[in-house]
Amino acid sequence: MNHIDHHAAPLLLNQQQVRDYLPALPVRTALSALFQALAQQRAVQPAQTLTLFPQGAGDVITYQGVLADAGVFGAKLSPYIVTDGRPVISAWTSLMSMHTGQPLLFCDSGLLTVERTAGTSALAIELLARQDSRQLTLIGCGALGQAHLRHVLPLRDWQRIRVYAPDLAAKQELQQQLQALDPRIQISSSVDAACDNSDVIMLCTSSAAAVLDPATLSKPALITSISTNAVNAHEVAPASLAAMDVYCDHKHSTPDSAG
Repeated sequence: MNHIDHHAAPLLLNQQQVRDYLPALPVRTALSALFQALAQQRAVQPAQTLTLFPQGAGDVITYQGVLADAGVFGAKLSPYIVTDGRPVISAWTSLMSMHTGQPLLFCDSGLLTVERTAGTSALAIELLARQDSRQLTLIGCGALGQAHLRHVLPLRDWQRIRVYAPDLAAKQELQQQLQALDPRIQISSSVDAACDNSDVIMLCTSSAAAVLDPATLSKPALITSISTNAVNAHEVAPASLAAMDVYCDHKHSTPDSAG
């Protein structure tokens, strides 16, 4: 980020081009630097804004940010467009120069959102999980869940890795895909079975209702949650939080978006 050419022509990247760059991205290192910049007021992350389309045609969520050290600012635009069939959901990021005011980058940010979300959870696990953590659980195994596994597998000497999703038992190809990531991965039959005696539990679902009651756990565990944009969605019921130590990625904006 410190070697940006602020006078170069803007770069336009589609999803496949972004995918090609992903293996070279130091996601956790970049996120750590960004969070430190936020804490030291060298970066700004305003609360997200929701703009409704007229006549119920959809909406767009805007996520803005400024990183002074790199001399850049930008926004991610994520529209939800109502159609006669499946809604159209996309995400594009624009990056601009604080020095020239000119655009530097416009890219599909669907994959970047996945990597940023998983990388943030991985950073939390790296910093907060006990060093002797050996039992890892993943609830939800879509693209975000699989990215969480990729980012978190190297962080501890995991001896047991359990995965659960409601329809996973019927998806043999997905089971094979998950187990190809690591031979230690086991498919569980329920949330309770997956979380039994676990040290770290990663919630990566699209559920609008709570999927885990921490009171049912057999021992204290680090729980990470990504939640979803569904109204009032919480993967852990808010009533449980009073009995927990709670950490968020940005204390000024997270409470608003989390409800």
